[in-house]
Amino acid sequence: MAWPFTRSRATRKVEPALARAPEILPSRVPQVVARRGPTVSLRMFESAATDRLTASWPSTPIPADFVVRRNQKILVARSREQAANNDYMRGFLRMVRQNIVGPHGVRLQAQSRNPDGTLETTANDAIEAAWDEWCRGENCDVSGKRSFRLLQGVAATGAARDGEFMFREIWGADAGSWGYALQALDPQRCPLDYDEERRPDGSFIRHGIEFNRYGRPLAYLFTTTDEQEADYIYGGRAFQRIPAREIIHGFVEDFTGQKRGLPWAATALWRMRMLSGFENSALVNARVAASKGGFFQWRENCGPEHDEEEDLTMEAEPGVFQELPAGIEFKEWNPQYPNGEFAAFVKASLRGISTGLGVAYNNLANDLEGVNFSSIRQGALDEREHWKDLQEWLIEAMIDRVYRNWLRVALLAGRIRVAGRPLRAEGLEKYQAVAWQARRWAWIDPRADVAAAVEMKNNLMGSFGQFIRDQGRDPQSVWREVAEDIAQMRAAGIPEEYILQAMGRKLNPKIPEQEGDGNATG
Repeated sequence: MAWPFTRSRATRKVEPALARAPEILPSRVPQVVARRGPTVSLRMFESAATDRLTASWPSTPIPADFVVRRNQKILVARSREQAANNDYMRGFLRMVRQNIVGPHGVRLQAQSRNPDGTLETTANDAIEAAWDEWCRGENCDVSGKRSFRLLQGVAATGAARDGEFMFREIWGADAGSWGYALQALDPQRCPLDYDEERRPDGSFIRHGIEFNRYGRPLAYLFTTTDEQEADYIYGGRAFQRIPAREIIHGFVEDFTGQKRGLPWAATALWRMRMLSGFENSALVNARVAASKGGFFQWRENCGPEHDEEEDLTMEAEPGVFQELPAGIEFKEWNPQYPNGEFAAFVKASLRGISTGLGVAYNNLANDLEGVNFSSIRQGALDEREHWKDLQEWLIEAMIDRVYRNWLRVALLAGRIRVAGRPLRAEGLEKYQAVAWQARRWAWIDPRADVAAAVEMKNNLMGSFGQFIRDQGRDPQSVWREVAEDIAQMRAAGIPEEYILQAMGRKLNPKIPEQEGDGNATG
């Protein structure tokens, strides 16, 4: 059957547009549109269509500065509210602290080496000992309250809840005995709504941060209520201007050119709050349903006149049935919600929330029902890769910078000593060689995982040290502990073969020596 040659409304609308913009579309497009058959769409992707179903969908890219200015303060306020009232948000923040920082924090492993390439053990031990001493709360925190492990938790939790964290580095006598300490700051004190366009030198202020023409931070402005502390006043507001070299500002960048962070739960907050309201309503409804209420109803042509008042009540007692007055019947009110669909709906909502938060549903919902070993193992491995990525982010954004600045101060002050003599400050570059050991997790199937690790080691697919690091330990510390154990066992008189057996060596049975001339007989 041949298609009748007709001109559709869509074609009549398209042709004037093509005539007005001949330089945009090829010259042969009008012939393609007017050909026989169904009208050919000018768009290749359905997601680019503009119709009544996509009218509220943005069609113009929004710059990062506009996104932050429009949404950050509202998202932070709602994220903090959910952290105070929503169990799932509190659980997510707890997971952030546990998996990024862990029970011991990110540990230092000094790696300075001698000219021949061997590790400078004595210097490394002295650096690690001095670092551990500074990490105590009375030394690293200018307020003397939080250890460096807790400050790492403040950074990780602040970034998850508020989208960013800020610390000020304090030097000199105000920093305490070590001459260097950190001060935790509320990022909301840096005014998000304070912008200045480009100045004659090319610098500008965006979201309360002063940048040079290339976008490198020069200074941070923080609001203050004491004008005597203010060194910068603009628009009737007093600010403290702190050089950027004193501020540690960390956030996960979502857009190129982004200058302030957004809460990690930004895409999950709305669903999280709606689910919380849904659960609260279901709980109230279940409590009402458990009360087994009802109403008294008069039968037709029975009951008092409209102007008469009669209050009828009934006290329910277990195993007791009361007689009702003549003409009255009881109508039971028994709501059946929540029903069997409640659990499935909550589970589906939590799966979307956990995806937005970047965690496994089973861990966020504390739900291990219906999972098998393979599925939960794969989910745990995927989630751990996400935590490892955030651990490296925290090391790069905060921890490594703090160590380098602390090392410079400690060397100049002579606080790192070997055999009573301070390390020379000239070795600063050498002593900056470190490895950071973040927390690691226990094997899911220890027997199978250990066997696989041994197999990889035996086939030269991994080293002893790497497998020890995967458990969150320092290989040098482990080997020293093993050497000390062997020395103590030998000092206690334990036979060598038993020591080897304790170390995992399988002993071969002794073969009796052949007597005679050494010729073997069958």
